[in-house]
Order: sequence, then C-alpha cells, then structure tokens
Amino acid sequence: MLNRRLILPLVVFLIGALALAAAAIVTFSPRQQGQSLASSVGGPFTLTTAEGKSLSDKELRGAPFLVFFGFTHCPDVCPTTLFSISEMMRAAGTKGEKLRALFVSVDPERDTPDVMKSYLGSFDPRIVGLTGSQADIDATVKAYRAYAKKVPQKDGDYTMDHTALVYLMDKNGGFVGSFNIEQPPAQAAAELLRHL
Repeated sequence: MLNRRLILPLVVFLIGALALAAAAIVTFSPRQQGQSLASSVGGPFTLTTAEGKSLSDKELRGAPFLVFFGFTHCPDVCPTTLFSISEMMRAAGTKGEKLRALFVSVDPERDTPDVMKSYLGSFDPRIVGLTGSQADIDATVKAYRAYAKKVPQKDGDYTMDHTALVYLMDKNGGFVGSFNIEQPPAQAAAELLRHL
C-alpha cells in the first residue's frame, strides 16, 4: 500500500520532468539560437566614407563583406587586422573585385573622413573607412552587438576599448559568423569568395 502511494507521485513527477525537458530542447535548440542570433546581428546603417560620401548597408548588397570596428589611434590590433584583411584581398585577386571590408570607427571625435582617408592609404583600397556622428556610430555598434568604450588616460588623452571581431556578412547583408582573419591569406580569400 505504501509503495502505491509513493509510485503515483513519482510517476507524475517523472512525466512532468520529461515534458519540461522536451520543451527546453525545443525552445533552446542550438539551431534556433543560432538563427535568432544571426538575424539579430547587423542591420541598416548610413555612415560617411573616408571620401566624405554617404554609404548605407543597402549599397553593399550583391557581394559578401566584412565589418571591423576600430579606430585610427589604435596601437596594434587595428593595424594588424587591417593588414591581414589587405593581404587576404590581395590573395583574392581579380575574383575579389566586388569584395569590401568596412572599417567602422568607434572614435568619430578624432576619426574624421580626412583622418580615415590618410590612415587607410596604407591598406587595400577595398577597405572602406566609415565614420559619422556619435549617435550613428553608437547605433551601428549596437546593431552589430559590438562593444566600444572610451578609456581616459593619465595624460588627459584617451584610448578606446572595442570589439576586435571581424564580422562576415553575406551578399544580402545577413550575418554569417565571425571571420578568421588570422588564417593564411589565400585560405581566408577562398573562404570569403565562397560566399560570392
């Protein structure tokens, strides 16, 4: 008699636990999480190029593109990443004529179009420097789920902490994933060209 009293609540508990587990698997499946993350990274923007012209995300449709957030006073990560992107673009050759990489400044206070133009003169011309108002930059950083923060220094100057991720966007402007720019240039070029 005692066993029957214990068995029934135990069975009900186990059925409830299995139902909750099944619901959790359906709700939080990696595939769905990846889809929702991908659809929430990126989005509309209109910023100013190093040539002083307006550029929107819509104008980039038709070919995959990379997005990298940084600033011209960056001591190491930014120039190193931009050099790697330049080497990859060179390796892509004429097949990669339509490819673009966006270098979005997180420091619009100092990174005017003229400063961006001078800075990017050392890199592949398919790297498009973008700046804009602080509000427009903040909105773009937020849309890409990136991070940027001004960090004061002792001498009264400042530097910027920022996301060092290179974003790969498909030819429709959708987020594909982070792009490994540290792989050999030819390998990186082949990976990007696969999305054409």
